Amino acid sequence: MSVWIEYSVAFFLLVGGAFALAGSIGLYRFPDFYTRLHGPAKATTLGVGCVLIASMLYFSHQDEALHVHELLITLFLMLSAPVSAYMLAKAAVQQHVKNFNRKD
Repeated sequence: MSVWIEYSVAFFLLVGGAFALAGSIGLYRFPDFYTRLHGPAKATTLGVGCVLIASMLYFSHQDEALHVHELLITLFLMLSAPVSAYMLAKAAVQQHVKNFNRKD
């Protein structure tokens, strides 16, 4: 395997792992429901996207053919994660979930 492919796969895996870790820590540390939506909806989506790009690079080089399965998964994830976060936030607003940061 080419050294450049190994470095780029390692780079995307490390960046993806860092984004996923940051999103998970944000999910754990943020104080209320609304701010906890940002961790999985933003950072974790980028983390999984980077891991899928690393997978695409690795398997495309191994089989010497272009693998687009990972691109389709990434596209679906990039489309569905923000929509699901929006739907969760809208449901929380309709259920009158309190925001702990405000003094109501």
